[in-house]
Amino acid sequence: MKCRHCGSDLKLTLVDLGSAPPSNAYLTAKSLHAPEKWFPLKVLVCSECWLAQTEDFAQADELFDAEYAYFSGFSTSWLRHSESYVANMAARFGLDEQSHVVEVAANDGYLLQYVMARGIPCTGIEPTASTAAAARAKGIPIVEEFFGLPLAKHLASQGKRADLIAANNVLAHVPDINDFVAGFAHLLKDNGIATFEFPHLYRLIIENQFDTIYHEHFSYLSLTAVERIFKHNGLVVFDVEELPTHGGSLRVYAQKASVGRHPASAGVSTILKKEADAGMMSEDFYARFQHCTDTVKNDFIDFLLRAKKEGKRVAAYGAAAKGNTLMNYAGIRPDLIACVADRNPAKQGKFMPGSRIPIVNESHLSTVRPDYIVILPWNLRDEVMAQMEYARAWGARFVTAVPELRIS
Repeated sequence: MKCRHCGSDLKLTLVDLGSAPPSNAYLTAKSLHAPEKWFPLKVLVCSECWLAQTEDFAQADELFDAEYAYFSGFSTSWLRHSESYVANMAARFGLDEQSHVVEVAANDGYLLQYVMARGIPCTGIEPTASTAAAARAKGIPIVEEFFGLPLAKHLASQGKRADLIAANNVLAHVPDINDFVAGFAHLLKDNGIATFEFPHLYRLIIENQFDTIYHEHFSYLSLTAVERIFKHNGLVVFDVEELPTHGGSLRVYAQKASVGRHPASAGVSTILKKEADAGMMSEDFYARFQHCTDTVKNDFIDFLLRAKKEGKRVAAYGAAAKGNTLMNYAGIRPDLIACVADRNPAKQGKFMPGSRIPIVNESHLSTVRPDYIVILPWNLRDEVMAQMEYARAWGARFVTAVPELRIS
């Protein structure tokens, strides 16, 4: 396989998680009687540009189809994060009713609803029909297509160049990362800004967040790799922030390389130095990740087997993609985790891909009263525990498996 960015041969393996179905391909009662598509799930690292990337097996249109069930607006902490982002961007870059904000991967309108509330014209780009429909129901103009250079040129020809383009948790999701980034350079106004948020590869490896790896993530990103990719495609990074979201993310600020007027902040050199000092431009940095991943998997299996032997009831909360990675790598089935509760009605009544564990309404947990509740989106641990404090009344304990087994 060749590197998606620079075309070099890929020889360095970060981790091999066996095989799994796409993490957001939730099953219906009818589809339980049909075979599932499973794809190898292996991540390689380019020793030239240091872009980590999954092997090419699944295509984007197979992963982000009309039944795509990830809706951003069901996390209250993510909504707060998004509202704060809009307020900060409006203040920092002087956005008003004369501006135009574009969000790539607008999902269900979780972010652009706050842009609209400020009277700022906006456009959302969202290829999945289910979430695009939810955004339109909020009155948000949506272009239902995959973003890339051709769409950017089309929108620019319609006078829709952007003062701000937001791209939250999508840079990792694109198979042709060069075409995608080039689209931003074309769609921005000369003084426009683009921001990108994505899980930081440094944190993924240092904290063993292997469940962030799934087929919908084609790339796993360091600032070192992103800076090179942007420069190649007409953008330059001028600022970066570390965020607590998704277990540790970066927010990267970029501008057109040819006409950008913002000087580089000290934050850029700080993060680049952190990555260099950790050894992220050497093969040794990636060598132990497989062992650490297997340790988490084995500890989680041991816990579930002990619970079963003791006659304890185990359920889970959060039918999240990262949970599917963990469950399928560990080979978990309904005999070990009876059900997964989730607030999203689009997932309720369906089944987790691969493990085929039923997804239920949260109220179901009050009926079955499990002894343990495994929080699959561990990055939302505090939010979920506060939300489900009532489960303490029947003696339930909360469990997370990543980055290490914790029971509380």
